[in-house]
Amino acid sequence: MTTASFHIAGRTLGSGGAPFIIAEIGVNHDGSMERACSLIHAAKAAGASAAKFQMFDASMLMSLDAVLAVYQRERGARDPRELLQQLQLSPSDLGTLAEECRDAGIYPIVTVFSLPLVPYAAAQCWHAFKMASPDLVNRPLLRAMAQLGRPLIVSTGAATREEVAQGAAWLSDIEQVAFLQCTSSYPTSDACAAIGGMHEVASITRRVVGYSDHTQSIDAGALAVAAGACILEKHLTYDCSAHGPDHAASLNPAQFKEYVQLANRAAILLSSPHKLLQDVERDVRSVSRQSLVATRDLAEGHAITAHDLACKRPGTGIPVAELEATVGRVLRRAVACDRVLHLEDLA
Repeated sequence: MTTASFHIAGRTLGSGGAPFIIAEIGVNHDGSMERACSLIHAAKAAGASAAKFQMFDASMLMSLDAVLAVYQRERGARDPRELLQQLQLSPSDLGTLAEECRDAGIYPIVTVFSLPLVPYAAAQCWHAFKMASPDLVNRPLLRAMAQLGRPLIVSTGAATREEVAQGAAWLSDIEQVAFLQCTSSYPTSDACAAIGGMHEVASITRRVVGYSDHTQSIDAGALAVAAGACILEKHLTYDCSAHGPDHAASLNPAQFKEYVQLANRAAILLSSPHKLLQDVERDVRSVSRQSLVATRDLAEGHAITAHDLACKRPGTGIPVAELEATVGRVLRRAVACDRVLHLEDLA
């Protein structure tokens, strides 16, 4: 969809190959460092490329007028600050988790939600940063994160095309930026998945694009890859039925592993975007295409007529496309009936 490229810790995205799959642990650790570490290793075992966390402070992010989203209320939450306070980890703890990711051999990524937290993230070993969908329009935070000099992935959930264009313009001087199509609904129904929106995001931004997947479907990532996604983001949890805001829109480790396998298989099936003659096709090409064949014994010096020729397999002789050009040519040697004619047979 775009000729742009995007790099994370030496890995190039946007030039084909397997998708970069982010296991969004987010707040599915429920505020537990032990559970967060366990999910990092589950993400690695499932084949994810990266594990992502969220750096926030509830009192810093939520005013006294803050309200809950409908899906949060439906999961039993009563107060937005209280909900997040139970789920937040300190910047120091998150830095430890970044190191745990690195030691486990999986890329650490973090979403930062407030400007005062940016210096903490900048001092830690995150390989890339992610902007949450609501902050596509948060120019101060967007610019602060972009100027840290590390790859930046920006989600576009609940945004208009004009807002996507505006965000892309604010980041036009930043080289390493990618955008994710996203539907901000937890979980997202198949009817609202809007994977095809990636095409317009790519057209607007001229950047590498991907899909932030909030569906409950195992195959949505594979479909997104087939539609052109270079990056996938999917929530990972220990239990989809656990109490909390994001568990229901997540996959458990076994499901996540299947999700990764399907997405990678889609990338293999897509292979090159170019129409090429592949080596594996050459044998079938040779035996199944047709050549010009003698309809009777033809003597040396004979001038070929249309009645002397038939079109038959294999395709190892004069191509049938050359039939008209071959009529009238003189044979430099005899050709037996039902034998393929070759260029060297002609004078």
